[in-house]
Amino acid sequence: MKFRDIGVLAVVILIVAMLVIPLPTWLLSFLIIINITLSLLVLLTAMNMKEALDFAIFPSIILLLTLFRLALSISTTRAILAEGDAGDVVETFGEFVTGGNILVGLVIFMLLVIVNFIVITKGSERVAEVAARFTLDAMPGKQMSIDADLNAGMISEKEARERRDKVSRESDFYGAMDGATKFVKGDAIASIIMVFINLLFGMIIGMAQLGYTLNDAASHFSKLTVGDGLVAQIPALLISTATGLVVTRAASEGNLGHDITSQLFAQAKLLYVAAGTILLLGLFTPLPDWITLPIAAVLALGAYLADRKKTETPEEALEIEEEVATDTMKSQENVVNLLNVDPIEFEFGYGLIPLVDAAQGGDLLDRVVMIRRQLALELGIVIPVVRIRDNIQLQPNEYRIKIKGNEMAKGELLLDHYLAMSPGDDNSIEGIDTIEPSFGLPAKWITEKTKEEAEMLGYTVVDPPSVVSTHLTEMIRANAHELLGRQETKQLIDHLRESYPILVEELTPTPLSIGEIQKVLAKLLRENVSIRNLPIIFETLADYSKLTSDTDILTEYVRQALARQITAQYGLGGPTLKVITVPAKLEKLIADSIQQTEHGNYLAMNPQDSQNVLESIAKEVERVSYMEQSPIILCSPAIRLYLRQLTERYFPQIPILSYNELDANIEIQSVGVVNVE
Repeated sequence: MKFRDIGVLAVVILIVAMLVIPLPTWLLSFLIIINITLSLLVLLTAMNMKEALDFAIFPSIILLLTLFRLALSISTTRAILAEGDAGDVVETFGEFVTGGNILVGLVIFMLLVIVNFIVITKGSERVAEVAARFTLDAMPGKQMSIDADLNAGMISEKEARERRDKVSRESDFYGAMDGATKFVKGDAIASIIMVFINLLFGMIIGMAQLGYTLNDAASHFSKLTVGDGLVAQIPALLISTATGLVVTRAASEGNLGHDITSQLFAQAKLLYVAAGTILLLGLFTPLPDWITLPIAAVLALGAYLADRKKTETPEEALEIEEEVATDTMKSQENVVNLLNVDPIEFEFGYGLIPLVDAAQGGDLLDRVVMIRRQLALELGIVIPVVRIRDNIQLQPNEYRIKIKGNEMAKGELLLDHYLAMSPGDDNSIEGIDTIEPSFGLPAKWITEKTKEEAEMLGYTVVDPPSVVSTHLTEMIRANAHELLGRQETKQLIDHLRESYPILVEELTPTPLSIGEIQKVLAKLLRENVSIRNLPIIFETLADYSKLTSDTDILTEYVRQALARQITAQYGLGGPTLKVITVPAKLEKLIADSIQQTEHGNYLAMNPQDSQNVLESIAKEVERVSYMEQSPIILCSPAIRLYLRQLTERYFPQIPILSYNELDANIEIQSVGVVNVE
């Protein structure tokens, strides 16, 4: 144990000993001064804290100080009744503070008790009770808010854990304060009882045992009783005041002194009104001018200084900001921060500032929040925060999208135009020819006047914010596998562990590491397969990871386990799925071209055969597209992975499915065949 721990234990033991062991008067005087000092220190600490949790130990301190004060009262009572002497401090308070008038001392003592018991303690008790009740009632809402921010990616798992811990500690603190105020209330009641005991029994003992006359006994023991009551009530009043300050602090930005000066004396006009009112009271009433005029002058001076400070604040703030920026650029930490790469960046030219400026009606920030929520539901991962910034190096109407620091796409917007996409070959609408950035379709920028005509002709007309939102959504969806790293995978595993702890323990860290699980999830996302249903994915990995550790093969097993999800994704709820099939001849050619190595299997097809397969796929895809259908290639499970490897570079958006990935209830209709001579 450390020295400070031993010291605290010794103090507690001393307090308990004071209840039963008589102490010399000099030690009582010393402990009384210590009691006043500690109470004053507690009050100053309560005044300088910014929030309640800054003084989280306060309920326990109330208990210890109350016990210490009661132990002192019992010790002084024992000394008064046994010896007729309680030390110099008690006697000094009995004579000097009361001015030698016992009645005045009794009145002062009773006033202190009334103020402490009825005003401060009673109010603190009520505030503590209400605060505890409101804090407990608000706890579920705060927890839900933290979970929502975490799911939206606005905070990290560590920040969420810290916020949850703070909410829990606030609830515990205000609950403890509700109980601690009962100690303060009980202490005030005990002080009243002890005064009557000291006075009554002191006079009886003084006359019966010490030989005092009635007047001498009344005078002597009244003085000691008042002194003892005052040295007990002053620390009690300080602690009660500190209790009231702690439980009444809410929505504070600084300590008590800062809040009072910044809020009560912040408005110069009100200070001028107060100064004028006091001045008029001094001039037109019998109130003495030597009191009212200086007070009015001080208020007027304070109003002038507050008004002057407010006028100079913008310039001073600008200077301070420039100094801080200069110091930050010189610091070593700033250079280290430059190494950080944002997962997703959206940069735009100065001409597109209205897109993000809420004052000009821009709602891109709100759209980004909705995009992250939408993709979280679709893909099953938490999309990182999108860093949005302007870039003077871009053209005024240009924007670009970066993933992991690399430019993935760019586009151009005309904010005072609409983007119109033709349903066919109709080009009768006048406008500026362009290309729709998300899907590469021919389009035109049209004006507000032409918008209604274009809609009547069947054009798809969208505003610039929708254009850029769609482009950003598609780029994030297409590159979601790059956004899922080991750290993000660990967060998904921790989230799954809360509901399926046995499943997670069976799979990780053995037989699969976080890196191997991340590879499987990234391969699914790469082919636009949602990983939201993590329990099924982990169940499948737990079953087959004992047979193989090849992440490609494990991914195929997971895809088959997600057959209903994949069928619903591409079947769009219909009873029939139209696909382009792969003949047995081509499947045999691919199967014979698979090379098996100790590092995994890969496709090693003849270049000419590969070219023929790709040309045939391109021809069928084009033919199916003319039929206004989405091309889907269907093959056997044995070659699906390798056919995907062959077509991924040239046809990344065309899904390659196997028969085992489709629900048995769906009807398959072939609308094309990949023929290879």
